[in-house]
Amino acid sequence: MPENQTRLGRIDEEYRKEISNIISYKLKNPNVTGLISVTKVKVTNDLKYAKVYVSILNSKNVKDTLAGLKKSSGYIRSELARKVNLRNTPELVFELDDSIEYGTKIDKILKEIMPKKED
Repeated sequence: MPENQTRLGRIDEEYRKEISNIISYKLKNPNVTGLISVTKVKVTNDLKYAKVYVSILNSKNVKDTLAGLKKSSGYIRSELARKVNLRNTPELVFELDDSIEYGTKIDKILKEIMPKKED
């Protein structure tokens, strides 16, 4: 089974790179705004679905951007099928990954509570 996990890991990474490129350079949905990073892709064992975790920064409206990505998932999937040559291309499920945002928030809090060093 570990052999299969390695393969899935490679597929996850390849999809992450390609979906990121497609969103950055090919997607022309006016609702999709801001800096969108594909942080992680997790493909199910049967390769039917792929959960795509995205981080959205500087967006006019995060909800609209996520909805726009969901609406464009068919297009993104067809582009993905052209780039990655596998028998099946999974259905894409977009999820918001707010870990970067969360990290930034924690950083800000830490800066506020940490005593400033005097040089």
